[in-house]
Amino acid sequence: MAAPTARPLKRRGGKAKAGVAKPGRISGIFAFPALLVSLVFTLGPIAVIAAFSFMTQPEKGGGVVFAFSTAGWKQFLFSEDFFGNVSFDSRYLQVFGTGLWQALLTTVVCIALAFPIAVWMAMKSEKTQRALLLFIMIPFWTNLLVRTYAWILMFNENGSVNTVLEAIGIGKKTLLYTPFASAVGLIYTFLPYAILPLYSAVAGFDFRLVEAAYDLGATKGVVIRRILWPSVSGGVLSAIALLFVPAFGSYIQPVLLGGGKVLMPGNLIASQYAEARNWPFGSVLSLIVLLLTLLGAGLVTVWAKRSSQKVSLSI
Repeated sequence: MAAPTARPLKRRGGKAKAGVAKPGRISGIFAFPALLVSLVFTLGPIAVIAAFSFMTQPEKGGGVVFAFSTAGWKQFLFSEDFFGNVSFDSRYLQVFGTGLWQALLTTVVCIALAFPIAVWMAMKSEKTQRALLLFIMIPFWTNLLVRTYAWILMFNENGSVNTVLEAIGIGKKTLLYTPFASAVGLIYTFLPYAILPLYSAVAGFDFRLVEAAYDLGATKGVVIRRILWPSVSGGVLSAIALLFVPAFGSYIQPVLLGGGKVLMPGNLIASQYAEARNWPFGSVLSLIVLLLTLLGAGLVTVWAKRSSQKVSLSI
């Protein structure tokens, strides 16, 4: 006797009706309050700053006068003397150039330091990896301001760094309130943000591919370039996004460690809102920083799409 053949079950009523929620899903109306709050607290301040950038600065005090003006945008590139002569002014471009240089230096140094650390951590046992991750997370348990003041004590004229330099015969150096101190503070602050995404990418890498590449005659440079780098490039891009953008707008390190001698966009914006009381121009600078940030994010996205490739053993 032939075994009965299984027939495909038919859905009652034919195709599923449109608008009927599938099992395990909820209606989008429940997410509407969260989306509304997110839009209000993200796009709302940006809209206010954009509106302020086209307002007029009052003659006395801070705030804005609700009268349309493009003086803030013109002030970014041009200056006007007492006789009304307008000339090109590159002072603010130099400030943004300093910010870009400090952010680029911080990003490159942090990734160069974090990459071998992440590879070394990924090759340890799971217990050791958890302990190392704990050590990396410890700085986050302390306020950034407190950690920055600790660097002030170390870079001081009688601090521990100068004490070591004097002991080895180099002599005391002026370290505090210099671009060097500001750069060191930025690198120290953002180094964990580079290690964590790189470690996450390297931890999922199959190191047997490296052994296979060595068996095929590959050198260390080829292994890093053709095997390891394609697998961790996503972590590198994440590290760049986490480093460059906040480093570009940093405020604490240039002020406390640089002593105000290292003027970056964050310090310039704060001075326009506080000391100069020029809110329209401060809003203009804020929008320019936002546009540069969006441009950088777009470039990283394009780079990520172009660099996405599979790991290959072809040497």
